[in-house]
Amino acid sequence: MIYLIKEIDVKVKTKFVSKIAKGYPLIAKEAIGNLNDLQEEGCLLRLVDENNRFLAKGYYGRQNKGYGWVLTHKEGENIDQEFFNQKIQAAYDYRKPFFKDNETTAFRFFNGEGDGVGGIIIDHYEGNYVINWYSKGIYSFKDYIIKALQNTVNVKSIYQKKRFDTKGQYVEEDDFVMGVQPEFPLIVKENGVQFAVYLNDGAMVGVFLDQRDVRRTIRDKYAKGKTVLNMFSYTGAFSVFAALGGAIKTTSVDLANRSLPKTTEQFNVNGIDPEAQNIVVMDVFNYFKYAMKKALKFDIVILDPPSFAKSKKFTFSAGKDYTNLLKDAIAITEDNGVIIASTNCSTFDMKKFKSFIDAAFREMNGKYELMEEFTLPTDFRTNSNFKEGNYLKVAFIKKIKG
Repeated sequence: MIYLIKEIDVKVKTKFVSKIAKGYPLIAKEAIGNLNDLQEEGCLLRLVDENNRFLAKGYYGRQNKGYGWVLTHKEGENIDQEFFNQKIQAAYDYRKPFFKDNETTAFRFFNGEGDGVGGIIIDHYEGNYVINWYSKGIYSFKDYIIKALQNTVNVKSIYQKKRFDTKGQYVEEDDFVMGVQPEFPLIVKENGVQFAVYLNDGAMVGVFLDQRDVRRTIRDKYAKGKTVLNMFSYTGAFSVFAALGGAIKTTSVDLANRSLPKTTEQFNVNGIDPEAQNIVVMDVFNYFKYAMKKALKFDIVILDPPSFAKSKKFTFSAGKDYTNLLKDAIAITEDNGVIIASTNCSTFDMKKFKSFIDAAFREMNGKYELMEEFTLPTDFRTNSNFKEGNYLKVAFIKKIKG
């Protein structure tokens, strides 16, 4: 248990003072005037302006986004067990409806700066919790946070993902922390659909919880009687929802070898015959070429690429290459078909994302209609002063027969 935490005065450069005073939670490297005073991650930072006037209190923790996070704007507030108890309790109170929903047993329980503590997220899976630590700094508060969690909710087990090696990647280790380990796969539910998840199997557990509203919409409004192509399919979650929504056939494409057994498993746990679906282990960009060559067309094309991806022949960066990805999708989408375009890249906003869509259709001499759009679901609580935190952008685009 942490009893004494070192505190350092940090001079905030003038041009960043008003931003932090107004509630911006990230402590950027460029904002710090006395960088050399920062030594040990986890120490508390007392942020002051050039005249030593108090601005906020935070912690030092290096991750790709910055050098730490603001925790409070109250000078007299202590960062202790009670502080974390209150943050975890508030997170629980905000998500009470999820705990009462028997149809959805997997959701985001604590969403970093959106819940008042940047650098950490906690996901809930049927009473089991997975904590993602994004810096050594936040990890130094581990005992406080785990105790706060235990004080607030009924914890079956806790797993953790350390995401702070030298390149900011996942640290490979046994992720079990405490409690009673469940049998894997653990079956959880989302809007009545089942997912097989593995809390102890590397960086990912088998489903991305931020797409919940999008998956439900595909199932309930778009899939019936349609052919569906799911690109960058991972474990096939979109395909499962499409199949349950009455799709004629789904095709799931992903480069990772694990996508075949994982997608097969997700179909099986939902009573869907995987043999009646199409699961393809192939580079997405090669599949586009294959589909063009074979004159394949689909009623629905789902695009949910990582922000950055690299294969033997192709490198994809959402900021640079999304327009070309959309052009490939437009070419194999039926007239009056729908492209569901998604990105989790935080470096551009929805307006910019829509400009990629517009450019793609213009360059393909096509017409389109934006049907609906989505950002993060309610459990992914965000901070209105930190726009980058609301990273998800999804657009349902109808390709109009021209």
